[in-house]
Amino acid sequence: MLQLMLNDDDLDLPVGLTLERYIMQKQGEFPAATGEFSQLLRDLALAAKLVNHEVNQAGLPQLSMNVRAGLGNQTSQTLDETAHLRFSRALSRGSEVCAVLSAQHGTLQNTGHNLGTYAVALDALDGDTNTGVGIGLGTLFSIYRRVSPLGTPATPHDFLQGGHKLVAAGYVLYGASTVLVYTTGQGVAAFTFQPLLGEFYLAQQQVTIPSEGNSYSCNEGLTFQYPEPIQAYLTDCKQRSFSSRYVGSPVADFHRTLFTGGVYLSPPTEAAPDGTLSLVTHCLPLAYLVVQAGGLASTGSENVLDVVPTGLQQPSPLYIGSRNMVEELTSKILQPSSADEA
Repeated sequence: MLQLMLNDDDLDLPVGLTLERYIMQKQGEFPAATGEFSQLLRDLALAAKLVNHEVNQAGLPQLSMNVRAGLGNQTSQTLDETAHLRFSRALSRGSEVCAVLSAQHGTLQNTGHNLGTYAVALDALDGDTNTGVGIGLGTLFSIYRRVSPLGTPATPHDFLQGGHKLVAAGYVLYGASTVLVYTTGQGVAAFTFQPLLGEFYLAQQQVTIPSEGNSYSCNEGLTFQYPEPIQAYLTDCKQRSFSSRYVGSPVADFHRTLFTGGVYLSPPTEAAPDGTLSLVTHCLPLAYLVVQAGGLASTGSENVLDVVPTGLQQPSPLYIGSRNMVEELTSKILQPSSADEA
């Protein structure tokens, strides 16, 4: 995890700045800025602080009581919905956002602010099945400038613009430390939450993913449901003594890959031939982040950012991470088999 580093004397790398001051400094670089986008980022950060507190309270004692009572993992179900409410309410209280697309509900939620200029897609609590066992959970968000007419309700087209039209994307990882990572298309910045002070502090101003790695992350329990080129690639990873790292939370798995290098795979399966991750709420924001950090994201046949969605719940495969590893993997996927050549 990122460690908070305070260094007020280093003016070239202002590590230790609060997120609030960082946002204000960035806003100052654009004289024509109205402050709406800055307020939107503040609203996301506020909701993240609230969800962080609730995630930290969702421990094993409550889970154990639910199991003994025959209620299953109701903690994750309740926390998932709570996180959705925290973010949707925070984004609705301001006037900047016209609509929210939630991975939890899969539907477009108008905020009532028809003059709002931004549309936000989010997964308020990614990896929520891990709730109560101490594994990192995350919030994933992406921001578009609306294309529907101002003064009218938002439409699905506001979220179906494709990754090249993103204004910003980021995630919050709730774990041993809580980290907020985001980009506005000018590099990737990372912030660590200091709970005693209740603030996010700048930990790294320019996050760059290594071009190579020696780890891979995927659900190997589904290996024999993956296409043959993926099975062959996983076998090759083992032969090269690569490390397998997977916790089942795309945000947590991506975070590790971003900072240490490697590749994250979410291939199609026999049961889900079009993939399992949502293109709009998961693949596009992660792709936008990794490209800004110097990595790559592919569907196996094209750059994820080049895909223009046709539906709000459209699934997609995802291969993302270190540039050289993703290039090698996709070359294997696209390489014709001996049967095809015959």
